[in-house]
This record gives sequence, C-alpha cells and structure tokens, in this order.
Amino acid sequence: MKIMALAAIGLVLSLRALAAGAEFYVARNGSDSNAGTLEKPFASLARGRDAVRAAKKTGLPAGGVTVWLRDGTYQLTGTFELSREDSGEKGSPVVYRACPGEAVRLIGGTEITGFGPVRDPKILDRLDPAARAHVLQADLKAQGITDFGKLTPRGFGRGGQPAALELYFKGEPMTLARWPNDAWATIAAVPAGPNGGKFAYSGDRPKRWEASEDIWLHGYWTYPWAESYVKVSSIDTQSREIATAEPHGVYGYVEGRRYYAFNILEELDQPGEWYIDRKTGILYFWPPKPIRKGDVYATMLEKPLVSMQDASHVTLRGLAFEYTRGTALVMTGGESNRIAGCSFRNIGNTAVVIGGGTDNGLIGCDIAGSGDSAVSLNGGDRMTLTPAGNFVENCSISDFSRWVRTYQPGVSINGVGNRIAHNRIFDAPHSAIILGGNDHIIEFNEVFRVCRETGDAGAFYLGRDWTQRGNVVRFNYFHDLLKTEGLAGYSEVISVYFDDWSSGTRMYGNVCVKAGQGVHLGGGRDNAIENNVFAECVPAIHIDARGLGWAKSYFDGSDNTLFDRLKAVNGTQPPYSTRYPPLATLLADEPVLPKGNSVVHNICVGGKWLEITNDFDHGILDIRDNLTDADPQFVDPAKGDWQLKPSSPAFKLGFKRIPFDRIGTYEDEYRSELARR
Repeated sequence: MKIMALAAIGLVLSLRALAAGAEFYVARNGSDSNAGTLEKPFASLARGRDAVRAAKKTGLPAGGVTVWLRDGTYQLTGTFELSREDSGEKGSPVVYRACPGEAVRLIGGTEITGFGPVRDPKILDRLDPAARAHVLQADLKAQGITDFGKLTPRGFGRGGQPAALELYFKGEPMTLARWPNDAWATIAAVPAGPNGGKFAYSGDRPKRWEASEDIWLHGYWTYPWAESYVKVSSIDTQSREIATAEPHGVYGYVEGRRYYAFNILEELDQPGEWYIDRKTGILYFWPPKPIRKGDVYATMLEKPLVSMQDASHVTLRGLAFEYTRGTALVMTGGESNRIAGCSFRNIGNTAVVIGGGTDNGLIGCDIAGSGDSAVSLNGGDRMTLTPAGNFVENCSISDFSRWVRTYQPGVSINGVGNRIAHNRIFDAPHSAIILGGNDHIIEFNEVFRVCRETGDAGAFYLGRDWTQRGNVVRFNYFHDLLKTEGLAGYSEVISVYFDDWSSGTRMYGNVCVKAGQGVHLGGGRDNAIENNVFAECVPAIHIDARGLGWAKSYFDGSDNTLFDRLKAVNGTQPPYSTRYPPLATLLADEPVLPKGNSVVHNICVGGKWLEITNDFDHGILDIRDNLTDADPQFVDPAKGDWQLKPSSPAFKLGFKRIPFDRIGTYEDEYRSELARR
C-alpha cells in the first residue's frame, strides 16, 4: 500500500510539473459526478470538456488547462465535439493529453465475443469443406449490434463514403471473404461493349455463389489508376456473364482488366476471412489464431471520433484513435491547434482532416491503416493567395488507401501556403502526396513502396492546372518505386509527376533512387528541375508537348478544363499575374508548348537520362550543366548514403550539397512518447 501511495504521489508531482495551469482528470473507473481530480476523476471526455468551459467563465487560467486522460480504452458512440467556446489562448492552450506512460485509446468500435462452432448444416454445406472445422460464428444481434453499415460503390471519383462494418483481429484488418484470395481475376470479354454494364468471365467459380446475395466486385476496369466497387445484379452461369448494378465500373469494362469478387460466404476459405449474414446477424470468421479476450473488434461509429469546429489553441496529445467506420478527427477553422504524438490506426475513411484555419497541424504522429487518405490538409484562400500555414510534420504514414485504392494519398494538400515536411510515407497502392493549390512546401520527406498496385501513377502528383504555381518540392528522398507488373497498358511509376500542364513548381535537391521515372513533365511550363540526384531511374526526366499530340482536345475547344480553371481564379489578373508574371501573357504565348522549363545542375547515374517526345523546338527548354556521363562519387550508395564526396565533379558544374541526413522523421518529445507506448 505504501508503494502504491508513493507512486500516486509521484504521478501527481510529475503531472503538475507538466501542466502549467489548471488541470482535470478523466479515467475509465471515474464518474462524471466526481470533482475531476486525480483521486476522483471524471469518466468521460465530454465531462472534462464541460469542466474546462466552466473554469473559463472566470477567465482562462494562466498557462491554460490540461485534461489528463488515464490509461484505458474509451469507446465513443458519438462524436466528441470541440468548438469556439472550447478554445485556449496564445501561451495558454487547452490540452487533452494522455498521462505519461499510459495508453489511452479512443475507439469507435466494440469487442466481439461469444464465438462458437458452426452447427447449421445449410451453412456448413455452403462452406468449402476445408474451412468447415475452422470457421466460427458469433451472434451480433445478441450483442446489441444491428447496424452493419452498407457496402457502397466507392472508388475513383465517387467520394469518401462511410465504410461498412469492418472486422479486426489483434489490431489487423481481416478480409471480407473474396475470390481470388490473394490475386486478381481478369475480364474474359465484353460482348455488350465497354458501357453495356456487364462482362464475361472464365471458368465456373461463380456457380458456387448461387445461394449468396449482395455480391460485390472491385476492379481496375479500364485504367490502372482508376478503380471502383460495383454490386452484382445477376450472374448467368450458362453464358458466363456478370451483370452489375448502376453505377457500373468507372470508365466501363475492358477485356483483360483486373477484378475480384467479395462478400461471399462460399469464399470464406482461408484464415483471416469473414462474412456477415445481414438477415440473421450472424458473423462467420476463420480466425488466424485462437481467439482470446480483446482480440476481435468490429467498427461501429460512422461519424468522426473527434470534431474541432472553429476551436483555437487546442492540443490533443498522446492519444490513440482506432476502429471506426468514418473519419477519426476533423478540424475545421480555428488557429494554432496541434495534434501531437497521437496514433491513428484502422480508420474507415480519412484518418485526419484539417480544413481551413491557420497554423493548424499534425506533428509527431503515426498513421496506419486508413480506408481512404491518411491526411487531408487544406487551408488558405486561392482567390487572394492568402496562405494558411497549416502543416503535417514528422509523421509516419503507411498502409493507407485500404478501401479506395486510387487518389486517396498519404497526404492530400490543397489551398495556399501549407507544408508537408519530415514525414515517412510508404506502403500504399497509389500516390503518397497529391497536391492542389499554390505556394505549398513539400520538403524532407522519405517516400517509398507506394504506387504498388497502379500504373501511370506518381508518388508525388499534381496536374491539369496552369494556375497551381509557386509550389516547392525539395530535399525529398524517393526510392524503391517499382513498375507494377502484369498491367495492360500504362504501367509506369513516377517519383514526381507534373501531369497535364502542371506549371510553376520548383523541384530542387531531391534524391530519386530506383524510383521509376524520376520526373515526368507533361506539357507544363515554368517548372525548374534543379540540383536533383537520379539513380537507376528510367528515364530520369521525361518532357513532352502533349498538346501537340494525344491531348489536342484541350486546345481545340472539345475540353476546356485548363481554360475553365484559369478563369475560375482570374489567373491572368492580379494577384495571380503579379505573383506569377508568366500567367499574365500565357494565352498569347503559345500555351500548347512547354515553355519556361529548366533542367539544370542535376546528376544522373544508371538508368536513362533524358526523354523528350513530340515534335517541337527543344530550344525553348533550358537544359545545361547536368552530370550524366561521369561517376558522381557518392559516399556510400550501397548503404544508402547519397551524399557526394568533396571531389565530386558535380560541384564544378554548380551542384549544391543536399542535406540528405535531415530527410525523414526526427526524434522529438512526441516521437519519444509514441515509441514508449
């Protein structure tokens, strides 16, 4: 007892040393009728928030307010909301924080228990014989779970719809029973044409599915950068044709393209697969290992776990957000808010949305396993080019785009004047960063093993807008971006993809190693490709004048996207014409041509140096002082050290040292806290 008392006293002293102002406590064994002290804590975040509101009525205490959360799992059945009245002030923030050394989880799901063997002979008959002894069942309705959500036609261009119920085992997402298990089927033929709403398949596997309802397909139906989910309306096993419900596959159906079928009880044939009978509420699951308490969770909440609307000077620190169908955290407006040292795992939609406001950011966080993007970062005014200064810094971001596989990046950045810096972004089917807007800075990030399932895809991507200028991509390390094999058509993977007339960006001091194409400059203008290292890229740099070739429709009046976007922001008038002078004369200066681009002081070793396509005068390009035919003298490339030795001939051509040692995440108080949890 004396040891426990001393420990409690020590915790009190350490917490009070960390909290400069007033403080309240929340604990799983607390009560909302308590005083909110360490000894008598509240039970809920909402009660802690309300206590802060009450304390502020007599003025915000000097140093602000800290709400300490004690160890445990807090199941949220609704959104924890913070608004303008919950704000702190400069130097006196309001902080919601895990106690040091304690693990605080905010979850939007519930544990599933009560598993037992399958007894129903009709169900056993539908299962693969090899699975019958392994598949277990649990009655969800008996556990109070009746909302299973709906499978929806998510995918390219179809928005971030809430996920249906998902199942997790020991923190890992399980697979909704599918065929093929770990591969793709391919469309055999399209006798009704690409827009006929059906296609032919090979073999007789679908004959096994005759008792199943609500069968879904997921596929890259036409292009390797656009996928969608579609519902099966009927299967003709005689003609071997699958008909789909509207909306059909994005861009229609094409012979030879990839797909798989899922949500099929008969295909529950390997460990980790599951299926829900939505009529009976019975969950069927083949667990990878024996089930113990706390192993199995299902997601429930479709609304955000946390919403911050116009709150300012608020910090959430050291919290874990997990198991939810929707978005974990939405921050809209406000200023100087921080999401610090938090983790986000197994989120159904985008993990974190920062929309608007100024100086709001995510720092020192880990994000893994989001159904859509990991982070959506926005802010600033594109009409006035007013910056927001919002940021994502020093975060580890991985395994995103679990459901929607394309155009749901690690970080999507939009607006004006925001920053993505010092992050590790890796292991995903499509892009790491997708940019829209102006004057953003993308720096010191390490990006690898992305675009693993797609083609004609960029680890960093922006495009189809002359006005999105002033962006800087510098001191990033792109590596191990491998060409996606087995794709029909486009299969290229690109480190930095300036697609469809992307213009006015500076790419400086980046290192691209075994990274597909180093940079793809697709018809744009006024881009500076300077002081970069390209090793084993094929090619290091691609430049084209696509407006003279396949993309003539953008200039002959049949597609006005570029001109509409120029007009939408009055791009030929101030402030655009003042900030970016080439825009003032763009329309009178042969906009079809890639003028104003420079390729200067770069290094290329291995692979291929330069590829220029289309018939145009290459004299409009500034290409000079690049080291492409000599040993650059890297310090130790075998060990990943791409610094140059002092004797490198690149320095004589004007190359400047890249601060390679600063790229990626760095140790700080938030990263240290994450490592200890």
